[in-house]
Amino acid sequence: MLTRLTYRINLGLERYFPEQRLFLKSDTETRFIRLRPTTQAVALTGGALVLGWTILATAIILMDSISAGSGRDQALRQQTLYEQRLNALSLDRDARADEAAGAQERFNLALTQVAEMQGRLLASEDSRRELETGIDVIQNTLRRTIKERDEARAQAQAAGVAQVAENGTTKSDAGRARDAMATVGILAEALSSTAQERDLMEGAATKSAERVETVMAEKKALQLRNNEIFAKLEEAVSVSMEPLDKMFRAAGMSPDDMLAQVRRGYSGQGGPLSPLTLSTSGSASNADEQRANAILQGLDRMNLYRLAAFKAPFAMPVKGNFRWTSGFGTRNDPKGMGRRMHEGTDMAGPHGMPIMATGDGVITFAGWSSGYGRLVKIKHEFGIETRYAHMSAIRVKVGDRVSRGDRIGDMGNTGRSTGTHLHYEIRIGGRAVNPMTFIKAANHVF
Repeated sequence: MLTRLTYRINLGLERYFPEQRLFLKSDTETRFIRLRPTTQAVALTGGALVLGWTILATAIILMDSISAGSGRDQALRQQTLYEQRLNALSLDRDARADEAAGAQERFNLALTQVAEMQGRLLASEDSRRELETGIDVIQNTLRRTIKERDEARAQAQAAGVAQVAENGTTKSDAGRARDAMATVGILAEALSSTAQERDLMEGAATKSAERVETVMAEKKALQLRNNEIFAKLEEAVSVSMEPLDKMFRAAGMSPDDMLAQVRRGYSGQGGPLSPLTLSTSGSASNADEQRANAILQGLDRMNLYRLAAFKAPFAMPVKGNFRWTSGFGTRNDPKGMGRRMHEGTDMAGPHGMPIMATGDGVITFAGWSSGYGRLVKIKHEFGIETRYAHMSAIRVKVGDRVSRGDRIGDMGNTGRSTGTHLHYEIRIGGRAVNPMTFIKAANHVF
């Protein structure tokens, strides 16, 4: 039955694959190999399958290469955009800082001018009071002179009456007239001198009043200018602090608690950010002093934010071309151990790629740790710890102090790993959190 089926198959395939004979000739004999239609069909089918598999595998490899190339290009473009944005924000931050410093200098100059104007105003007020006192003195002198003149007239009349009683005669009319003219001349001269002094005093008082009005107008213009400067400074401080506040809140951290901890570490006082106190008499500060102190407090808060940002891990642990391979959360174990919690983020790159610290801190562990392989732990402020695992080489030791961007090791494939990559963890109070929260939060500022 099998032979008959084989025969029919060969007979059906013979029109497409005629029987072939392959002759093998030697020195003594000649042999041949018969290639039946079935054998040819099987060989052709096998060759076609092999060729199809080769074409499919080649296409898959090419598509993977093209996809990897486009991924690298996209990552490079994202890195370029990230660096451009970082540079732009750095320039804007520097410009804001320069503007704040310039505004503070202008504010100090304005305060100096206000103090000088207040001094001139007080001097003018003193001059006005002196003029009023002088006018009062002149008026009193004039009254006394008139009184003395009246007393002199009364005495002259009394003397004339006494002379008449004694001698029985009196002065002639011409003598009395001369005496009267002499008295009037003396009085006229005294009145003229007094009037001139009064006119001089009135002119000086008028000039002082005009000067006071000018000083008050200048003071009002200076106050308007100060209000404009204060408004710009308050706006600059508000705009500069908002992204910093968003960055820390997005990372799940309390800005107030964090700034309080930074302030305890930097508790020295003095310098340009100290509160202003213009009054030396212990009186309450005015509105300008209160606004200036509020701006200085905002600048101090910005400085504390800057210190906190460098102490917290707001940076990328690798630079250059890499690929995100696994995120934070539950995933299928790469070693086939079922669903397990992945407490970090994996970044795949070339072997030996530099690994950098993401924030200022102290090395608390640098060595081999079972599944982590070669592992480095960094203790940061605010109860934060970062871990860098599967490294091929470690370039730090326990107790070293590192800053953001310092190289701490090289990317590798040690420990429980399926390929060259970096396993990056962030822990707060011993609890693992998603590192992408910190990386994305830094995009608000850096």
